[in-house]
Amino acid sequence: MTLSTHHPIPAISEGRPFPRGAAYDGSGTNFALFSAHATRVELCLFDDEGHETRVDLPEYTDEIWHGYLPDVKPGQRYGYRVHGPYEPAKGHRFNPNKLLIDPYARELTGDLVWCDELYGYTVGHPDQDLSYDERDSAPFVPKAVVVDDAYAWEGDERPQLPWDDTVVMETHVRGYTMRHPSVAEDSRGTCAGMATPAVLEGIRSLGVSAIELLPMHAYLDDRHLLEAGRRNYWGYNTLAFFAVQRRYLASGHRDEFRDLVRAAHGAGLEVILDVVYNHTAEGSELGPTLSFRGIDNVSYYRLAEDPRFYINDTGTGNTLNVSHPRVIQMVMDSLRYWVTEMHVDGFRFDLATILGREPTGFDQRGGILDAVAQDPLLASVKMIAEPWDCGPGGYQVGHFPPGWAEWNDRFRDDVRAFWRGDEGKLADFGKRLTGSADFFDKRGRRPWASVNFVTAHDGFTLHDLVSYDGKHNEANGEDNRDGSDDNRSWNCGVEGDTDDAGILALRERQMRNLLATLFLSKGTPMMLAGDERAQTQGGNNNTYGQDSEIAWIDWERDPTEGRLADFVRELTALRQRFPLLRRGRFLDGRYDDDGGVRDIVWLAPDGSEAAEAHWTDPSARSIAALVDGRAQQTGVRKPGTDVTVLVLINGWSEGVAFRLPQREECPTWSVVLSTAPELAAGVKGQGGESFVCPPRAMTVMVCSAD
Repeated sequence: MTLSTHHPIPAISEGRPFPRGAAYDGSGTNFALFSAHATRVELCLFDDEGHETRVDLPEYTDEIWHGYLPDVKPGQRYGYRVHGPYEPAKGHRFNPNKLLIDPYARELTGDLVWCDELYGYTVGHPDQDLSYDERDSAPFVPKAVVVDDAYAWEGDERPQLPWDDTVVMETHVRGYTMRHPSVAEDSRGTCAGMATPAVLEGIRSLGVSAIELLPMHAYLDDRHLLEAGRRNYWGYNTLAFFAVQRRYLASGHRDEFRDLVRAAHGAGLEVILDVVYNHTAEGSELGPTLSFRGIDNVSYYRLAEDPRFYINDTGTGNTLNVSHPRVIQMVMDSLRYWVTEMHVDGFRFDLATILGREPTGFDQRGGILDAVAQDPLLASVKMIAEPWDCGPGGYQVGHFPPGWAEWNDRFRDDVRAFWRGDEGKLADFGKRLTGSADFFDKRGRRPWASVNFVTAHDGFTLHDLVSYDGKHNEANGEDNRDGSDDNRSWNCGVEGDTDDAGILALRERQMRNLLATLFLSKGTPMMLAGDERAQTQGGNNNTYGQDSEIAWIDWERDPTEGRLADFVRELTALRQRFPLLRRGRFLDGRYDDDGGVRDIVWLAPDGSEAAEAHWTDPSARSIAALVDGRAQQTGVRKPGTDVTVLVLINGWSEGVAFRLPQREECPTWSVVLSTAPELAAGVKGQGGESFVCPPRAMTVMVCSAD
């Protein structure tokens, strides 16, 4: 036992092997840490001056090291030093000179200071990670903090909106509030700022029902970014799966996040967290030893055939070993913690294919996926997969189990390509508009399983998508080599900023087309925060290291002067007005139960049913979708679902005349929305007559009896 010269040895008893982490019981704290291969574990307690007292955890039960300390109360800072073999060639990287963060830490204090002392090996040694470093890392590592889980949740009510009624906005606590005029200066960039009533009310006024927050788990700023004068903005570099990133806490304490959740619920908004359970911030074998690597490297990470190295299916240097039962347990404990103690309403899983990876590849019955499927608590929240990773067979769109929704990048790519004017995209566009049944119509899954998006944090904003043909990432310091080259964007004739009124009008119309397609398609719409204001990043499509005005929303700039935001409100109101647009079934042309009405009929501009030749014609860019609300399966019918809607789609640069359908029960068709400002709501057309859909526009009409 190594002792501090400043404090006596605490009296420690054996405690319990559960729960994992530091559990305060009102009089003392139980500490429990999993390590299957350690030979000794020291609990390290730190006082306000940073003085350290070490005490051995006395018991080892079922591969859990544990002990109980009376009088250790919330606020106590702590970490671990774990002893065991340092044999990288066998996968073991124990080094008790390195202070380790508890994987179950609920709160962290202090910032990580990048230095060579953080590494288990001697940086610069010719043997690289096979060498051994004896320097102490404690002065440079954040400390875990003992907490009390008590919080006054009384009166908090989760919205628990059905998927069919869900509209998601992907946003960033810092980027959304750093320049917001209603947020107090000392709250900008934090949960307190996001909880500002005017902020939440503004989001809700758009018709949004859920905010999807980029990673809130404690994460690291990459060393190379800090050395370049930047830092990690997106946060996909997790260090602790139970703690909130301190940068987002004006108060420094996690209750501020709880206050945000409570305030969001009060505004009728659900809170979905973007979570990263596929890798950690420790990187490759040449990365630092901060937590998992020094606690039990062999258990926490997937190792290669040569166990000195890591399997890198994430592209970040390591992959979390979610086949190991204790790692599965940690992930599940984390998810349940964020639901029970923090009241979040769902999760979006970064590189989620990792969750289903077993040694044989992706498996729908992988350990984490099975664990989630059987969990009654998680069944009550929304689970969204980013269904790909960087490993072999990593692209798995449509292959997640029932109960999961998935980011649908095929929607993004096909919709962008169609409105850009690419040839041969009409058929794919039709599939995306009707719910991507080619991917999701199986095993009883519903259209909501397709999370449709045109833009997200990774890539162009909506404004930049119609303003730039190529990326402009010079500010990232990587000679414009970073970020995707496959953007399917179109600058409408001029690269970047312009004063040309015609081009600006075309760009605004294109943004309206993309938004209308997003909100009128079957599935769950997800918009990127700021798109409703034509937010620009100056053509930068990879702002992961731009915690700056490049990525923060500029609330003083809106080139559309509120028109685009108003259009978003029209679209979300239309979804509410006509439940037919969000009804939980795919549109595939089938007849209703009585065999008399088809749910959708695709019409060529001449009014005839679109034949195969029309769909496959490379130059075809116009079509009409007649969605008949009378075509319903037997069961309870919601009010408003029997309305018939006609959507005219014109991807041409000139107006196209459509022959409106003739129906005895509704001879007149009325415009309820158009992406062309010159075509106002209320304009009518008679069945059987010609009706011109303006150039590059979508027009929605409903059948009426007058």
